[in-house]
Amino acid sequence: MTHTLIPPAGLAPSTLYVVATPIGNLGDISHRALLILGQVDWIAAEDTRHSQRLLNHFAITTPLIALHEHNELAQVPRLVAQLQAGQTGALISDAGTPLISDPGFPLVRELRRQGLAVCAVPGPSSVMAALSIAGLPCERFSFEGFLPSRSAARQRRLAELATHPQTLVFFESPHRIVAAMQDLVAVFGAERPACLARELTKTFEQSHVAPLGALLDWLQAAPERQRGECVVIVQGANTQPETCEQERLLRIVLRELPLKRAVAVAAELSGGQRNKLYKMALALNAESK
Repeated sequence: MTHTLIPPAGLAPSTLYVVATPIGNLGDISHRALLILGQVDWIAAEDTRHSQRLLNHFAITTPLIALHEHNELAQVPRLVAQLQAGQTGALISDAGTPLISDPGFPLVRELRRQGLAVCAVPGPSSVMAALSIAGLPCERFSFEGFLPSRSAARQRRLAELATHPQTLVFFESPHRIVAAMQDLVAVFGAERPACLARELTKTFEQSHVAPLGALLDWLQAAPERQRGECVVIVQGANTQPETCEQERLLRIVLRELPLKRAVAVAAELSGGQRNKLYKMALALNAESK
């Protein structure tokens, strides 16, 4: 079976097109994305210098407008007015699908409030790319973006997520990836299955699947494994009946006893491991707060 690429029959006026762009390999850009980027009146980009290289590669001459976290609120009224006047625009990020840990939300929210059209032009996404190769459950997942930069805040956030049953997806920068993995091991335990995917679709793409403790060892064994933007996929908490019963028991005793005493009582009644129950109790306390 053959498929014919059909160009859009003219762009709809007063419409913003949210366009996904490659996360590494330029060959991943869609035919539709190229057609729209070449036809709109302007393109709002997170980093115009970075995006200009992409446009130059495909000989696209559409004007670029900077839209980033430092000027976003000031730019929104101007862009909305241009769309209200009948122009068409595109929103792109430095890589992947806009708004996913990238600027653009205030603009899209205001356009929706004004009743103006917003049209998705789907394509590359590092979240979906990493999930597709991790070999971990992905029927249900929670995208958590970037964790807090400081360890104490990061551990508090991880404690809130420790008992969630769905697979968890995190972004992390190269200069924090080791510290973040250390905190993941400390809060989730060394045996939780996980995947680290770095430099997706680029020349030095690499992914490794292992329990968190072994994954940290692998990461620290070679400095080059710590380079590039990283996506970390962590399997959700065990939801076997035994674990559910231990959680139910802990919730009851935590209402009446201090944390350490509650863990001791729950361990004696359930036969569970104290260190596992302690981590579960920390997560339940954080959740209640």
